[in-house]
Amino acid sequence: MSRRKKKIIEVEIIDMIFPNKSIGELEGKKIVMKGGIKGQKVKVVLGRKRKDYIEGKILEVLESSPMEINIGCPHHGVCGGCTYQTLTYEEELKLKEEQILRLFQDNGLEDINFLGVEQSDNIKAYRNKMEYTFGDEKKDGPLALGLHRRGKYYEVVNVDGCNIVDGDFTRIRNSVLKYFQDLNTPYYNKRTHEGFLRHLVIRKALSTGEILINLVTSSQSDLDVQSFVDTILRENQLYLGKVCGILHSVNDGLGDTVRADEMNLLYGRDYIVEEILGLRFQISPFSFFQTNTFGAEKLYSIVRDFAGDIDDKVVFDLYSGTGTIAQIMAPVARKVIGIEIVEEAVEKAKENAKLNELTNVEFIAGDVLKAVDELTERPDLIVIDPPRDGIHPKAIDKIIDFNPETFVYVSCNPVTLVRDLKVFNDRGYRIEKLKCMDMFHRTPHVESIVLMHFKGNFSSSLSKL
Repeated sequence: MSRRKKKIIEVEIIDMIFPNKSIGELEGKKIVMKGGIKGQKVKVVLGRKRKDYIEGKILEVLESSPMEINIGCPHHGVCGGCTYQTLTYEEELKLKEEQILRLFQDNGLEDINFLGVEQSDNIKAYRNKMEYTFGDEKKDGPLALGLHRRGKYYEVVNVDGCNIVDGDFTRIRNSVLKYFQDLNTPYYNKRTHEGFLRHLVIRKALSTGEILINLVTSSQSDLDVQSFVDTILRENQLYLGKVCGILHSVNDGLGDTVRADEMNLLYGRDYIVEEILGLRFQISPFSFFQTNTFGAEKLYSIVRDFAGDIDDKVVFDLYSGTGTIAQIMAPVARKVIGIEIVEEAVEKAKENAKLNELTNVEFIAGDVLKAVDELTERPDLIVIDPPRDGIHPKAIDKIIDFNPETFVYVSCNPVTLVRDLKVFNDRGYRIEKLKCMDMFHRTPHVESIVLMHFKGNFSSSLSKL
């Protein structure tokens, strides 16, 4: 029995909702699609019928939106990266502000002090990290090194004109690609699990110019270390920054994530040093660090401002990463305790504290869900900066049980943020203000910072969630 052919239609996008979803309409029924910009006319293949809407997948943009302009990115529409490349920055900020405010209002958060979206100073060349994938642009085509093609898992787009990174990323990418093309080195095929080349990860400290390069391969062949290192260093004088470290990571896992079963230092050191708000931070290959350095300065300045007077107070920094927020608080606070599950990040946090001569910071390696059980101090302030999934449901009550006067919640995913805020509300914490920081220009993503104070048990509009 043959499969029923899916229906393809043309529709105008009439609305947008967070995160990165667009709305069309067919015979009075909503069509919800990933991506798209209000005002575009698109070709859509219809999918599952839900109770209140039909799922759709955009196949092609037939007509641009009146909001769109051509800003000269040669990869727009092909690369799976920047959704908002064709918008002016003013329109992009307006769109993000409208979507965030609507998300909160639709979830009963109407009575909040929303301070809008703070813009970052660098719109182009703002990223300090890129993970490039080896592959081909079409089946059995020449070796490519870039980002995944939009909506595709196997195809890769060469992105030699990417405008959200500076020229050093492009020069290094081009040099590495040509080196392996000349050697006719095969990439790791995700279908057959055969081949050598997997990823190229470049990190650059935008404040100091230091560059760290990590080549990720399988173990199915050997790397000519000296030849590879010489190729990169030969062009070092052409870079705006300076290559301080080159690494080779071996990954034989079946998944497409960047990880290392084994890591070897080929040249220099295995970290770079970034500077934020007068503090220095060593960043290793797998350490979490905000991908927008100068945007991070503004983000952490907002966090510090929301925290208020912490003179001689105890602060918890949960999901602390490499300890950036903890160390920004430490010069004023009496004591800061950070918890982070990634052991490598914790070790870097400890090294960074020594680098910044901070003696009142303690970092604990462990899952927040379990590690908070071991804490005996009573905090005056808790800063929470969880991953995209938000706070673990079993951890959130444990965290609130410390009953600090103030919480500052930093979120990269407003959807899970709103979910978590209901619990805080039910436990007596009222939202004082909300501000967003545009850390990821040309994409739908935004960081949100929420200040909450304890007000006792009460009912608010959030309880309608």
